Amino acid sequence: VQLQASGGGLVQAGGSLRLSCGASGRTFSTYAVGWFRQAPGKEREFVAVITWSGSVSYYADSVKGRFTISSDNAKSAVYLQMNSLKPEDTAVYYCAAGTFGSVQTDFRSWGQGTQVTVSS
Repeated sequence: VQLQASGGGLVQAGGSLRLSCGASGRTFSTYAVGWFRQAPGKEREFVAVITWSGSVSYYADSVKGRFTISSDNAKSAVYLQMNSLKPEDTAVYYCAAGTFGSVQTDFRSWGQGTQVTVSS
């Protein structure tokens, strides 16, 4: 499966952004899609994951209650709605496809990143 992330940008603290991850190729073989992020000088970290059916999702504690992950099978897309953004959410965000989990090795296909910058 090939993934394309989009929707990043510059937003003020407290604002919202919605990231999109478009999938193509053998999407029927994809069990779950996750979002990770990497801030400058830091390791890539887990943000959220959802099963391709949309029935189960899981979030990192740092984004729980502020971010919502969703899927649209008809459009072969997964979204990350980010509300109440904080400067510490600034990072390059990546979507990835694989098995349902929260570590990078659970995912075998990765899209290019999209930059999210939150100003204070």
